[in-house]
Amino acid sequence: MSNGCTCHAQAQLTPEHMAQVDKIMEPYRGQPGSLIQVLHKAQNEVGYLPREVQVRVAEGLNVPLTKVYGVVSFYSLFTTKPKGKHKIHVCAGTACYVRGANELLDKLEEDLQVKPGDTTADGRFSVDVVRCLGACGLGPVVTVDDEVYGRVNNEKLDGILAKYKKE
Repeated sequence: MSNGCTCHAQAQLTPEHMAQVDKIMEPYRGQPGSLIQVLHKAQNEVGYLPREVQVRVAEGLNVPLTKVYGVVSFYSLFTTKPKGKHKIHVCAGTACYVRGANELLDKLEEDLQVKPGDTTADGRFSVDVVRCLGACGLGPVVTVDDEVYGRVNNEKLDGILAKYKKE
């Protein structure tokens, strides 16, 4: 069975990606104040912000690489690691935590062989912990891509994962 994943292409930085980053930066060249906007657009294009992209942005906007790295590492919106085709977020805010979020994280680690913050070897899933998804009454809450799942337990998690593993 083919998994249909094209995410390995996303993980591989290509000359085409770098050309797109240059195109994104063109209207902002020499404008350090547009750093976050450029980084956001570059990440949307490439899928993540590897060192090569950060260097290109620093040079294009005429800002120190340390500043670019500081922004990338400070804001949780940015990532320096390729993400999987499906992005799983487990809420570990207080309401979700006391209702079993850690058990869900343990199950994901066991089933997918991936720790929070990482991506599966096949590039299909990324798992991240978030502090609040704003659905405390439905805890524990898990999102996969743009789908929100409430009152998740291990059995329900099996069903959720099965849906995405079929793709």
